[in-house]
Amino acid sequence: MNLIANMMRSKGDPKIRRSGPSSLSASDRMARNLGWFSIALGLTEMVAGRGIARALGMPDKEALIRGYGLREISSGMLCLSIDKKAGLLSRIAGDGLDVALLYQGLDRHNPKRDNVALALAMVVGIGVLDVAATKLALAQHGRDPGPPRDYSNRSGFPGGVKAARGRARETFRTPADMRENPVVA
Repeated sequence: MNLIANMMRSKGDPKIRRSGPSSLSASDRMARNLGWFSIALGLTEMVAGRGIARALGMPDKEALIRGYGLREISSGMLCLSIDKKAGLLSRIAGDGLDVALLYQGLDRHNPKRDNVALALAMVVGIGVLDVAATKLALAQHGRDPGPPRDYSNRSGFPGGVKAARGRARETFRTPADMRENPVVA
């Protein structure tokens, strides 16, 4: 990576010898990785919906699987955005939908129910990761429980509004202006 970064630098700029640790926390890295995974899975479901439906023995669910692909892509994009918590929570909800769909495929008349059981185990495993990532993100980025803070009595001016009045005029006046037009408070 440093090689590419150094190739893009102008002549005379210092070169990168080694890069330091990531500025992302563990929960942010986990959310980012789950976001990219979600986008890749969603694209796979969109492109190979028919093959996935056949492999699960549920050929009548092709359109639903493609729709789930769109849901995965949107969840992944949310995980990569500023609002990681919403993306992670939508992934958990999506895991619930996936489990509900796969549970239908466990019917004893489905010749490919072993594939469904494997897919179900994978969804449950990824769901555990989603819950863990969400708990980490909420612990790091969540608000402390309790009543909301009340800032209604604050003006934003040090010393209050009365102390701030006329201070800009005093600050930006020249000594000549002060002699000609003294400020009377």
